[in-house]
Amino acid sequence: MIYLDTHVVVWLFDKRTELFTPKAIDLIENHMLLISPIVTLELQYLYEIGKINDPAAAIVTELGDTIDLEVCDTPFEKVVRASLEEDWTRDPFDRLIVAHAKFRDAVLLSKDRKIRSHYARAFWE
Repeated sequence: MIYLDTHVVVWLFDKRTELFTPKAIDLIENHMLLISPIVTLELQYLYEIGKINDPAAAIVTELGDTIDLEVCDTPFEKVVRASLEEDWTRDPFDRLIVAHAKFRDAVLLSKDRKIRSHYARAFWE
């Protein structure tokens, strides 16, 4: 299983496969795909400020139908507690996304260099 960062979800929804590295494509094609529920909230924020064109529910539903993307059901309290150790960022979305993957000891697919420098199981290249 791998967790997807928010930008990865947006690019998958927009079918922007040229933005993915061969390793990223391999991870996507050969693993169960999960997102933290906080990714859904970040997608909605991006929609509300006009950075993306579709609401979060539409994106998550379509990717669930087309690539079997699932929203992880780990209890949120456990993820929040795990996020208390992620003091390398003040971005609450990044903090919770990383904590969620780390709590499950899972790979996180992210192009974000800061995330990759602070979570050993975050990959892009």
